Formats: sequence, structure tokens, C-alpha cells
Amino acid sequence: MHVFARFFVTLGAIFLAAGLLFYLFPGLGMFKLPGDIVVKHKNVFIVFPIVTSIILSVVPTLILNILLRK
Repeated sequence: MHVFARFFVTLGAIFLAAGLLFYLFPGLGMFKLPGDIVVKHKNVFIVFPIVTSIILSVVPTLILNILLRK
């Protein structure tokens, strides 16, 4: 049971740190990475954040693998 508690405390700390970064640095550049596809046409603005999605998938995976390794 202590593993779950430690996991959720760590996850909360990560969300808190990310929230503070976005609050303190609004122009951080997330969702504007090279490789993200942006379509602008008259009244249409569509964003396909491909690279951002990959980064947001790989980073937590690496962190969790390091933290939960036995």
C-alpha cells in the first residue's frame, strides 16, 4: 500500500511542478515544438501536436520506470 501512496505523492508533485512552470513562464513554448503541425486557413486553426504528444508520453514513462524499478 505504501507503493501506491508514494506513487500518488510523486505524481502530485510532478503536476504541481508543471503547473507552477506554466504559471510562472506562460511563454514556455509547449505545444509549439518543431514537428507539431499547425494549419491556419481563414477561419480555421488546427493544431496536431505530434512531437509534444511523444514527449508527454516518453518523459513520464522514463520517470515511472526509474521510480518503480525494483
